[in-house]
Amino acid sequence: QVQLVESGGGLMQAGGSLRLSCAASGRTFSSYAMGWFRQSPGQEREFVATIRLSDRSTYYAGSVKGRFTISRDNAKNTVYLQMNSLKPEDTAVYYCAASDAWIRVALSAYHAWGQGTQVTVSS
Repeated sequence: QVQLVESGGGLMQAGGSLRLSCAASGRTFSSYAMGWFRQSPGQEREFVATIRLSDRSTYYAGSVKGRFTISRDNAKNTVYLQMNSLKPEDTAVYYCAASDAWIRVALSAYHAWGQGTQVTVSS
């Protein structure tokens, strides 16, 4: 199956920017879409953004729309999440995930997950 490794997390002041990367290896040809999710302590894992690999169609959670951008570089087997205008409520562990269908927001649609990268936004 596909293996995913996230990177790029860190500490940022409110209003700043970070770019997360998700490097994929293994059976990447089986993936149809890639997504980003996030989870804070005591919270459920929530959808952030997804991209369909065939045509770059994207979909975003309302809380990040206009601030975050998901993109991909097929040559590098990498998906990115550009996060601008960060808010303290964006603080979470961010996870990259792969899906073989365009279900978008459903956790159950994603069959492979990375280990996560911590994003902390200070006020």
